[in-house]
Amino acid sequence: MLRIAVPNKGTLAAPAAQMLREAGYRQRTDPRELVCPDPDNGVEFFYLRPRDIATYVGSGDLQLGITGRDLLVDAGEPAVELLDLDFGAATFRLAARPDSATDLADLSGRRIATAYPGVLAAYLAKRGVAAEVVRLDGAVENAIRLGVADVIADLVSTGATLRQAGLVPIGEPILESSAILIGGPQRPKNGGVTQLRRRLEGVLVARRYVMLAYDVRADLLEPATALTPGIESPTISPLHREGWVAVQAMVRRAEVHRIMDELYELGARAILVTDIHACRL
Repeated sequence: MLRIAVPNKGTLAAPAAQMLREAGYRQRTDPRELVCPDPDNGVEFFYLRPRDIATYVGSGDLQLGITGRDLLVDAGEPAVELLDLDFGAATFRLAARPDSATDLADLSGRRIATAYPGVLAAYLAKRGVAAEVVRLDGAVENAIRLGVADVIADLVSTGATLRQAGLVPIGEPILESSAILIGGPQRPKNGGVTQLRRRLEGVLVARRYVMLAYDVRADLLEPATALTPGIESPTISPLHREGWVAVQAMVRRAEVHRIMDELYELGARAILVTDIHACRL
């Protein structure tokens, strides 16, 4: 049976569980449950602290896991990234008071507080910056105010927390993080691994695309399909009305309203959008 680590808590837990449900896997109904077997799919889910998942997968005790890229890099384990799951996006970067530090040259000899010492230490070493790394478990924005550090390195989503603390970013981002599927160095090449990855890829496509259907005159088909080329190619069927065809194509969800407007201006009619709940490409 394939054994998979899933976040037990934190910002990644609920989206990870929802994505697995959309992929057809059973998930726990009680948050106190730490193991959820799914015998129909030959899978067993283990709910662990997000920071521990890379360790379990890297050791080979669990074959796959869902965690953050920041946590994988920080752990330094031999687990590898298999698939970006496109949620939980955040940027790991340095920040300080504007009158304290403005670029990397100002960090030498400073104390930098972070909950991700592995990521930060590797970044500083690569750039030849000699600074003291102060490890904290959370709320690093307060480290400067409390005198524990001169600079912080933390995950940032919108930057609002940094601004509230009177801090400004320093330099370029250290790491762009998001939720990822990871596997161990000796992960099995079995059908369960391939199936889970294919299903998750199908969920990603279903979230990013919609099915667009419309009717258009045959003499306008070329410019219409230029707007809707689809994944491979659009599906085109003749209509009972002479000189008209029906077109179906997958288009990016983020672009669908612009495409609908352009199709209507071109002369297309009966333009309909349908959600895609699952797919295999």
